[in-house]
Amino acid sequence: MITLRKAGDRGHARHGWLESWHSFSFADYQDPAHMGVGNLRVINDDRIQPGAGFGTHGHRDMEIISYVLQGALAHQDSLGNGEAGSGNVGVIRPGDVQRMSAGSGVLHSEFNHAKDEPTHFLQIWILPDERGIAPGYEQRHFDDAEKRGRLRLIAAPDGAGGAVTVHADARVYAGLFDGAERADVRLDPQRPAYVHLARGALEVNGRRLAAGDAVTLRGEPLLQLARGEDAEVLVFDLAP
Repeated sequence: MITLRKAGDRGHARHGWLESWHSFSFADYQDPAHMGVGNLRVINDDRIQPGAGFGTHGHRDMEIISYVLQGALAHQDSLGNGEAGSGNVGVIRPGDVQRMSAGSGVLHSEFNHAKDEPTHFLQIWILPDERGIAPGYEQRHFDDAEKRGRLRLIAAPDGAGGAVTVHADARVYAGLFDGAERADVRLDPQRPAYVHLARGALEVNGRRLAAGDAVTLRGEPLLQLARGEDAEVLVFDLAP
């Protein structure tokens, strides 16, 4: 079964400094029909205005992935990441993937320090396999060439192939598709898959998606991506 959800059907919040589209129930947007897929709990499509951001706040027991599409996002946390002299500078840009394991509890902030450019990023929350783990942080860069015309694993439980390590039964892939580029990917029909089109246009199993659209696949053996127009896509292989 394949279910299409259009971008305009998502929850929407406008706070002046922030505009956010919620794929699943979040904050003031609550819809019992859209609480997540498998262990994927949140995809927020966020745009932060220059000089603004999320002040210091806390999280627990969540694997949080940030994926920047435009601009830069500066991160600081109570683990010391983002501070001067730390091993992780905490700034992510297009091509970077950041993973924060909130675990037993962590405080962090996220800011767009640019003077004239908004930051556009996806904030992704995945439920962990185990509660109360030690908090952790990781960021990695994936060149466009690694994603061109194919799906590149960017997050996985075992950090396979240089992916960031998530403490959850989930794998996240990113791909760039344009023109004749296509990918046919075998799926485990026992596991749900979720496809989120971050930008551009793309055909997913014969259905035409525009930026912000998504499809959920359940019981499907094959994922087909084709006829992209400057498309950037994320694909989630999720726990049943």
